[in-house]
Amino acid sequence: MAERDTQFTGPVPEIYDRFMVPLIFHPYAEDMAARVAALRPGSVLETAAGSGAVTRVLAPLLAKEARYVVSDLNPPMLERARAMQPPDARLEWSVVDAQRLNFPDESFDVVLCQFGVMFLPHRPKAYAEALRVMKPGGTFLFNAWDHLAHNEVTATVWETILASYPDNPPDFFPRVPHGYHDEALIRADLAEAGFSSVTVETVTRQSVAPSARAAAVALCTGTPMRMEILARSPDGLDAMTDRAEAALQLRFGTGPIAGRIQALVVTARA
Repeated sequence: MAERDTQFTGPVPEIYDRFMVPLIFHPYAEDMAARVAALRPGSVLETAAGSGAVTRVLAPLLAKEARYVVSDLNPPMLERARAMQPPDARLEWSVVDAQRLNFPDESFDVVLCQFGVMFLPHRPKAYAEALRVMKPGGTFLFNAWDHLAHNEVTATVWETILASYPDNPPDFFPRVPHGYHDEALIRADLAEAGFSSVTVETVTRQSVAPSARAAAVALCTGTPMRMEILARSPDGLDAMTDRAEAALQLRFGTGPIAGRIQALVVTARA
């Protein structure tokens, strides 16, 4: 995986949180938080927490004596998450690689990861780490985006970007966030890590934005796609955002927009 694939730096954390989270992440944050809360865990580890989409929904649902460790490899994203979270003595914040967790064995009832596993170079290693820090009978929950074809707003922007660079196409969207949707591969990676009980569900929701512009800004400038565009057109980010906006308006209209989003939600136990 290229280094630029994980560059959530500079203005990206704020743009990501302001535009990407409501566009596609919040519906699944609600889903993930409900699943975790239903388990009534006393201790939770969240890896690849990003700007805190799940954290903000889940924390109020946990017991007042629960321990909730929120972690991410990217300090600017974790700082954004912390800044957006009300003071809460139950929360601990940790900059940590999901593939090398710095927690003792059998520390948590639940380990969760919202849309982070696609970025991991060695997923079985990360899954084995999740299993190591889980208490006996614990649960590992994560989700991953389904194929781009099932995610209409992102697919529309991707097709626009692809048409703009036919000789040197960026590939971040299909390669990384939408590159880990093979259920057989997911099950194999979890089995390699030591998990024996795995459930994979397809969950469909609605992607919503107040305007095509908001969605275009989110997807062109609030993700590492920003770096791929700038690598090809150092002065072309605004123009690409304008083209993406026009394509979204053509497909979804000029007012608030909505389209299908789809992800795989995975529950794994030893």
